[in-house]
Amino acid sequence: MTSIEKTLFDKLLQRKIDGNYRSLKPGSNKIDFCSNDYLGLASNKDLFELIDKNIKAGKIKNGAGGSRLLSGNSQYAEELEEYLSSIFNSEKSLFFNSGYTANLAILSAIPQKGDTIFYDQLIHASLREGGRLSFAEQFSFKHNDLNDLESKLKRTKGNKFIVAESVYSMDGDFGNLEGLLQLCEKYNSYLIWDEAHSTGIWGEKGNGIACSKNLQEKILARIYTFGKGMGVHGAIIAGSEILINYLINYARPFIYTTAPPLHNLISVKSSFEFLINNIFLQNKISEKIKFFKNMVSNNFIDIKNRLIPSHSPIQIITIGGNQRTRFVSEKLQNEGFDVRPVLSPTVKTNSERLRVCLHVFNTDKEIKEMLTVLNNCLIEDAI
Repeated sequence: MTSIEKTLFDKLLQRKIDGNYRSLKPGSNKIDFCSNDYLGLASNKDLFELIDKNIKAGKIKNGAGGSRLLSGNSQYAEELEEYLSSIFNSEKSLFFNSGYTANLAILSAIPQKGDTIFYDQLIHASLREGGRLSFAEQFSFKHNDLNDLESKLKRTKGNKFIVAESVYSMDGDFGNLEGLLQLCEKYNSYLIWDEAHSTGIWGEKGNGIACSKNLQEKILARIYTFGKGMGVHGAIIAGSEILINYLINYARPFIYTTAPPLHNLISVKSSFEFLINNIFLQNKISEKIKFFKNMVSNNFIDIKNRLIPSHSPIQIITIGGNQRTRFVSEKLQNEGFDVRPVLSPTVKTNSERLRVCLHVFNTDKEIKEMLTVLNNCLIEDAI
């Protein structure tokens, strides 16, 4: 073992001691309460057949062969971006291989030296990493705390960028879009808005929270990802023509990345076509959320006392402590319910929690049985 491997080994050992060691596991055949497949599209057979049909109808290459600026562009890619722009009510949009890459791109390319980025402390790691790649200063503000944000906006100069999300994956709550835009107007700031966990679930044709409120024109850049509610893969940044042309010229994660293959692009368009023809899925996931919340409120007081208020498919039950949270998760797993723990350092120490994700395919019976097992576990072990 080399000296650097010894250093790495010791760090991994410490993670095991702290109870937050990560490892890859095979797919589970348990009842899914953990994936981001809220609308059930990732496993939908009808969508699979539609994608297969659309792929067979075209001339498909196995790979793009290069970046979009080299050999990886296509007429289909540009037509898809126009199609997505029409859905997300933007002048233009730009396709990225993933939401992570899109977030790196927007925040590393737009803010410059002398500018300041203000980000909600619960934003996704990719947004933080994007900010670190820029030459701008970065400051976090307390989660959904507009007063804390305003106090920091007052003390800075240069271009100000506020970074927030429509739905936060660690608490399941919504960002305060209207309040953030008011501060943007008051302090001449620009909002970068991540719709990862709202794409597909809200808005006409699945175009998210901002469009459902008709506030998209006031936002500098919106990021939509397709690996969650849409059940496929990829992402776009939606905004003005100037913004998108700038990203094509300056966003390194776009310029130097091999373009997605054509069948990836076809999958994205097919997914939106399918959702538009099955828009009732939005009402169905809403019904599942209401059923879960009513069940907890009326029947499971021990869970209710630990539940973070949320109107999204992400429902959070705080436990506290890595070992205890993992223990409860394992009990649920043993009973056939795939509920995963969220441990520190992903969340703050003593705020470790179970992250229950609801889906259109979860039956009411399954939800009730899962809650019963969880509630009994909390009572029996006096956690």
